[in-house]
Amino acid sequence: MGMCLSGDVRGGKQAVGGAQGQPTEAHNNYSAGGGDAHDDAVDFFFRSRGLQALFTRIELSLSASKLRDLDITSKSDPMAVVYAKKREGTLEEIGRTEVITNNLNPAWIVKVSIAYQFEIVQPLVFHVYDVDTKYHNVSVKIVTKQNRTSTLNLHDKRTGVSRNLGTLSVHAEETVASRSAVEISFHCSHLANVDLFSKSDPFLRISRIVESGDSIPICKTEVINDNLNPIWRPITLSMQQCGSKENPLIIECFDFNTSGNHVLLGKIQMSMAHLQKLHQEQSGANFVLPSAHHEKVLKSQLFVDKCIEKEQYTFLDYISSGFELNFMVAVDFTASNGNPRNPNSLHYIDPSGRLNSYQQTIMEVGEVIQFYDSDRRFPIWGFGGNPFNGAVSHCFNLNGMPNGSEVEGVDGIMAAYASALHNVALAGPTLFGPVINMAAEIAGQSLSHDDGSKYFVLLIITDGVLTDLQETKDALVRASDLPLSILIVGVGGADFAQMEILDADNGCRLESSTGRVATRDIVQFVPMREVHSGQISAVQALLEELPGQFLSYVRARDIKPRNLQVA
Repeated sequence: MGMCLSGDVRGGKQAVGGAQGQPTEAHNNYSAGGGDAHDDAVDFFFRSRGLQALFTRIELSLSASKLRDLDITSKSDPMAVVYAKKREGTLEEIGRTEVITNNLNPAWIVKVSIAYQFEIVQPLVFHVYDVDTKYHNVSVKIVTKQNRTSTLNLHDKRTGVSRNLGTLSVHAEETVASRSAVEISFHCSHLANVDLFSKSDPFLRISRIVESGDSIPICKTEVINDNLNPIWRPITLSMQQCGSKENPLIIECFDFNTSGNHVLLGKIQMSMAHLQKLHQEQSGANFVLPSAHHEKVLKSQLFVDKCIEKEQYTFLDYISSGFELNFMVAVDFTASNGNPRNPNSLHYIDPSGRLNSYQQTIMEVGEVIQFYDSDRRFPIWGFGGNPFNGAVSHCFNLNGMPNGSEVEGVDGIMAAYASALHNVALAGPTLFGPVINMAAEIAGQSLSHDDGSKYFVLLIITDGVLTDLQETKDALVRASDLPLSILIVGVGGADFAQMEILDADNGCRLESSTGRVATRDIVQFVPMREVHSGQISAVQALLEELPGQFLSYVRARDIKPRNLQVA
């Protein structure tokens, strides 16, 4: 099983929304990360062909009130999940918030980012969960609301009843492209002690005031236990989160309680510009505590220990400065694909020239990967077959050459594939581990031979029946530290449940058999039947997660675009 790392699951004491250490990846909870990078990559692809962008990126902020309490000894622990409703009625998850423990009126920090297409009706469905139990459901179209905020009555999915289930508020904002971000750290002094048998357990929550005057939470620090003079770890806030340097922010300090009834220790309203001034002057700002008639100025103070402006470079910044994406291809030659001589086989070569599922995928995927691969030379392997009268191999050169696996362009891939079908006997079992390890070896070698400007993508084309699930997880966890992403493309109509497990899109990172957790998500799964049915375009599908995975790697290692490294 993967390990869930989302939000407040472990008692609500983790930092959320501040990109501590490296950009967080789960479901668009870092505004300068995967969603915008995906749009950049797709937009770049279309513009290079004289076409215009097809969407605008919209960010949804969610809150709820008067939720039904489903827990017996405490309050519910709510989390919201946003789905897109497809044409056939199925739901596809777009993103999810963190879990907020013991709270019936949650204001979630993690935002959900969607690509809004003006000319298409895009029904969204919102589910609210109590960590264990899905209990609320609502469907709505958001962006047409004039004030960009909708308040919706929740209803039970099973019965349709909405009585006393609470409301969900959704605020939509168009994202603003900005590379600017601020790394900032805080400490406090002389906080009030509101605990009976120990000291307060403080954390900060930062909110942005929007045009309507409402405040939207954008970040919270970790909880510091038993401390009236806490020092928090640095957080990174983008200008997208803050609005602008002059936009007012509300900084609240709370004493954490596991019951969810956090006690306000004080609050301050000031902009990022004011916080920068506090840092420059090395002075503190007094908290205030609101009361019925006036605000009481407290002895406790907030200090800014660190405030550094920095650039969050985009996917296109790296690509245009000479960073290379190097694609590698692996093709499934297991017997589950069917005998290539049988017209029902996924590997059947039709004499009329009609492309089979693998050829179709190679052509459609190839158009995209050729565009981003500078030399257009691809190592290509087969797995699960008996190649050239030898033993069953789980990673063999598909071009038949003993000392080199590269072919040139999509035509080279197609030719090697067609030739291999005459020389390779389908066998099994289906093992991903060997080809992933081969790709990881190549990616690892590049770190010592190159200047760090190469990133590798292994494209695995498969019918989806996997034998070595745990061994594959182990290989992926090991590879998560390398400049490597794995793009798995499913062909045919098989059950791809195992592929969905590898594509850790549920906020849970993969865990190896030794208990090691992947440092980042490096897998994306694309079922080609959804592309062929018109539900998604090949370009959109293939570039959905790759740019964000690339950025998570370079940002975590502070790798900058090449033309800026000399400065």
